[in-house]
Amino acid sequence: MSTHGAGVAQRVQARLLDQRSAAPALEQVAHLVRDEAPLLGAAAHERLVADVVATISGLGPLEPLLADPTVTEVMVNGPGRVWVERAGALERVEMALDERAIEHLIEKIVSPLGLRADRAAPIVDARLPDGSRVNAVVPPLAIDGPCLTIRRFGAVAVPLAAFCAAGVAALLRWAVRARLNLLVSGGTGAGKTTLLNALAGEIPAGERVVTVEDAAELRLPGDHVVRLEARPANAEGAGEVRVRDLVRNALRMRPDRIVVGEVRGAEALDMLQAMNTGHEGSLSTCHANSPSDALRRLETMVLMGETALPLAAVREQVLSSLDLVVQVSRIAGGRRVVTEVAEVVDGEGGSRTRALGGTGGLEALPSRPPRLAGAPQASGSWLER
Repeated sequence: MSTHGAGVAQRVQARLLDQRSAAPALEQVAHLVRDEAPLLGAAAHERLVADVVATISGLGPLEPLLADPTVTEVMVNGPGRVWVERAGALERVEMALDERAIEHLIEKIVSPLGLRADRAAPIVDARLPDGSRVNAVVPPLAIDGPCLTIRRFGAVAVPLAAFCAAGVAALLRWAVRARLNLLVSGGTGAGKTTLLNALAGEIPAGERVVTVEDAAELRLPGDHVVRLEARPANAEGAGEVRVRDLVRNALRMRPDRIVVGEVRGAEALDMLQAMNTGHEGSLSTCHANSPSDALRRLETMVLMGETALPLAAVREQVLSSLDLVVQVSRIAGGRRVVTEVAEVVDGEGGSRTRALGGTGGLEALPSRPPRLAGAPQASGSWLER
């Protein structure tokens, strides 16, 4: 924006504030811009109106990026540097933000949520209204200036078939409908939440589903879905509600299934107990590099909790609760794929995984029967011949 355009925008914003127009109509902004700069051409006038509306009602210069459905992540790496992720590849955009502008953006995101980002609390996690996840780091931890990362919530739902071969997709559909308990594992940005959305889309209509998340990202299509979101402590250090508290509360809400967006700590035990106490068909995700790593990580999270359970008891709980582990990864080119589906089976010294298939298709059927009485068995027609 030119210096003249910036001056016009500032004057228009000041007039809107004087008029107490928190969410002004487009026609109102256009009228004020024309009043302040009557000689502007049509194209410049339109751009200036869009900039003023974005600054007041959205995230200003980042609004065009957030409106682009191809952008999956926006990264502001301190003053002057803005990057985005498109189709799994990073690219720098023609945009420069100064330190004051970044601080204003962060404040605009966190203030309505009762959070803050300053020297006393230099790291903050938040969520935009559309479910996009926000992380901000400010000095003194961010040495080169405030950093802002926005992980976009997928604007377009990705179907299950886009992740895997036909046989693997058929197995996963059957597993959800037969009420097997599934755990999706993968690295950061691998597509765990997107795959969880696709899996949850196979839940039969009419079932009561309660979702529990640290930051609400799931968009389940059913008409009987209750969404719960954890809450961090406020600026005074009070009011925190943990994921574990919500999982425990979900058990009192008469759910048919519980979907935990991600397990990171002691809530792992509550999730496993829910899966084995009348809430079959529950789903969750965790960070892990392989299905076997996912089992070990679950065990570690349970052992780190407040309940002092012996390792043997924890492994028994994992074995009786989990049926399948689905590993998702991001491959070259940015595409997210299911690289392995593994069944949780009894092994020497505890639970282990047995590979059923992956990128090459389905190679074996699970030995575990459906948890839903009367559900059909897995079909051999899904196997890769």
